[in-house]
Amino acid sequence: MNRSMTRLGLLVGLVLILGGCATVTREAAFEDVQVNVQERTGQDVRWRQGTAADEKVDQQVRELLAGELSADAAVQIALLNNPRLQARYEELGLAQASLVQAGLLSNPVFHAALLYEGGVGGSPEMIDAGISLNFLNVLMVPLRKQLAEAEFENAKLRVTGAVMDLASEVRAAFYGLQAEEQRLGMFRQIVAGMEAAHDFARRLHAAGNISDLAYAGEQAAYESAKVDLAAAETAAASARERMNVLMGLWGGDTQWTVAPRLPDVPGEETDVEAVEKRAVERSIDLQIARGNLERAARQLGITDSTRIVSDLELGIAGEREEGHWTRGPSFGFNIPIFDVGQGRRGASQAAMRRSQQEYLATAVEVRSAARRAAYVVESARRRAAHLRDVVVPLRSRILSESMLHYNAMQVGLPQLLLARQQEIDAGGRYVDALRDYWLARGGLDQILNGRLVDTGGAMAGAGAPMPGMQAESGGH
Repeated sequence: MNRSMTRLGLLVGLVLILGGCATVTREAAFEDVQVNVQERTGQDVRWRQGTAADEKVDQQVRELLAGELSADAAVQIALLNNPRLQARYEELGLAQASLVQAGLLSNPVFHAALLYEGGVGGSPEMIDAGISLNFLNVLMVPLRKQLAEAEFENAKLRVTGAVMDLASEVRAAFYGLQAEEQRLGMFRQIVAGMEAAHDFARRLHAAGNISDLAYAGEQAAYESAKVDLAAAETAAASARERMNVLMGLWGGDTQWTVAPRLPDVPGEETDVEAVEKRAVERSIDLQIARGNLERAARQLGITDSTRIVSDLELGIAGEREEGHWTRGPSFGFNIPIFDVGQGRRGASQAAMRRSQQEYLATAVEVRSAARRAAYVVESARRRAAHLRDVVVPLRSRILSESMLHYNAMQVGLPQLLLARQQEIDAGGRYVDALRDYWLARGGLDQILNGRLVDTGGAMAGAGAPMPGMQAESGGH
């Protein structure tokens, strides 16, 4: 009897030692995320946890805010300061807790019975007591830990993906803000010019040199321009507040500055084949899908191992009767009559097949997204360059010629106002094309860094007729 208890105790002790092996901490997991983000984006991330290190992060944010923000600086501020991203880091803590839990044994069960002859009262005639442990649970510890480790690795990839998603969103919002600021500057110049033209027309009208209709036309154009300016101011303010939210700023920290114009488009072209190859090699989404497939396979292995017998209890039992104790080992298991695990196994097989198809689908999507993003970038670059080099200068020349003809009384005011409006429209389309290019460029960079993005909006712009081309074909 003593030997059986000793063996059981040694076995349980060994399992406790194995199950209590050290696991990866969430801080170590975050270091993996830091390295991954730095390698892919060149940006730094920090996990605020109410320590003295947070002050250094705040100082870094203040230094970045002190100068004129670039897209990279705005992204860095968001990665350091966005509270929703900080909340996302807790996913590492949840996954690490699951990993710890997977390595723990289920608690042993103590059971006892007091038996009385003729009912409860006096001393019990028999005492039955014992302690047991689900031994199948012990055997499954290594498999459960492998499953949890796979999920832990996927959690690190998901957090890395969330960081990159925020970086992409901030970059897109930054370019959107610059576009609105550039548009606002354009409308301020337009209003200033129209104000001068309106004032000149007012003096001519007072002197009787132009008709009431001509003066009313100039006044209407001036007032419409002021309405457009007010709309541009609202759009710029909204875009700025969007940036404040993404960067996690409030109070005095919102008084940052940004370059009021988008950068010009570069002259190089995009190599589609190189883009597709790199996107596949670095895809986080593919890594996550592969991790899901591995996890489903491990889950199927656990299901197969416990399909027939899902509970196997081993323990020690003792019985006291008429003052004498008897002891010995005990065991118990479920009898597989009705449930032989066919439902659980079918579900695990279906989950694995689903993971296989999702992995294949992700591979197709990554390749397609890379090719599409490269096309969008190149198309947006050509559109912006055409507007800059052809359409905008042409519209400016037409307006200048219209002014000369108007002063010579060879064209009327409607033709002059039309030429002026068409020049404004060409300038606005150029700003839109610049914005579309940098949004597309940011999407392509995101894919090259390993994260899928939605290029639908940019693609819609790229697939449309080149701005101004159809309008120009009518001629004057």
